[in-house]
Amino acid sequence: MGKQGFFPALGTPLNEDGRLIAASLRRHVEDQLDAGAAGLLVMGSMGQQPYIRGGETRAVAETAAGAAKGRCPLLVGVMDNSIVRVKERIDSLAGLAIDGVVATTPYYYPLSQGDIANFFASLAAYSPYPVYLYDLAVVTQSKITVQTAAALMKVPNIAGIKTGDLTTARALSRLQPAVNPEFRIMFSGLDVFDAAYSYGIRDNLDGMFSCTAALTSAMYKALEAGDNESAAKRLDDILLLRDTLAEVGVFPGFTYAMNVLGFEGTFHPDYMQPIGPEPQEKVRACMQRIGLI
Repeated sequence: MGKQGFFPALGTPLNEDGRLIAASLRRHVEDQLDAGAAGLLVMGSMGQQPYIRGGETRAVAETAAGAAKGRCPLLVGVMDNSIVRVKERIDSLAGLAIDGVVATTPYYYPLSQGDIANFFASLAAYSPYPVYLYDLAVVTQSKITVQTAAALMKVPNIAGIKTGDLTTARALSRLQPAVNPEFRIMFSGLDVFDAAYSYGIRDNLDGMFSCTAALTSAMYKALEAGDNESAAKRLDDILLLRDTLAEVGVFPGFTYAMNVLGFEGTFHPDYMQPIGPEPQEKVRACMQRIGLI
């Protein structure tokens, strides 16, 4: 699937009616590609996939694919609560130039490991696109264990996993050469990404990269050059902004940060209120401190 590196989970810019602002998304794609992104994910957690209108799914994927023009792999989130509902989402993408679909486990009730294996194997058998596992137990209530992921590595058309669990990522990376050398492990534990990199895990997929393109690019260049001190500084800057957004409200804070960077639209669920002047100043001051503006 191309070079290794950082995969930003892009935000989805919406207008007041919940419709995609295509020009803003296209600029978002270009910004990340200019920074050297190895690939893109649209309609992940940061991309509001559980919240946006179902009818916007294809528009988001099609707009991103048109902007990327094959310059990097493009993954599309298709998360939902049953096999048939995820299949409907996959069907809505028919004919688009994308490189894979990403699904969490269903997230209404906890699943057994057998249920998880059946869920992903069924999607892989149906999907015309490669399927990527999204291990997000903090939201879904269901952890994809190393044993289950290792079994799914052998299933045709299952191409990789996104996980924030360093133990899972390390274990799978050791199994990968013998079980499925093409299986892609994308790490999303931002706090310890530099440690994961030292273990040979080179792909990182995270929503914070959507608003930290310059910092992310500098971090990866430092890692590739063996300059761990500079890489750690850039990572600390990204974490400082993340923690600031968490303090004011992650999604509304993200909207404000993206707007400051010149990306039009609302990037948070419609039931969340925008942040006020004091939190805005806190976010802006942080962005100035770390050199984003």
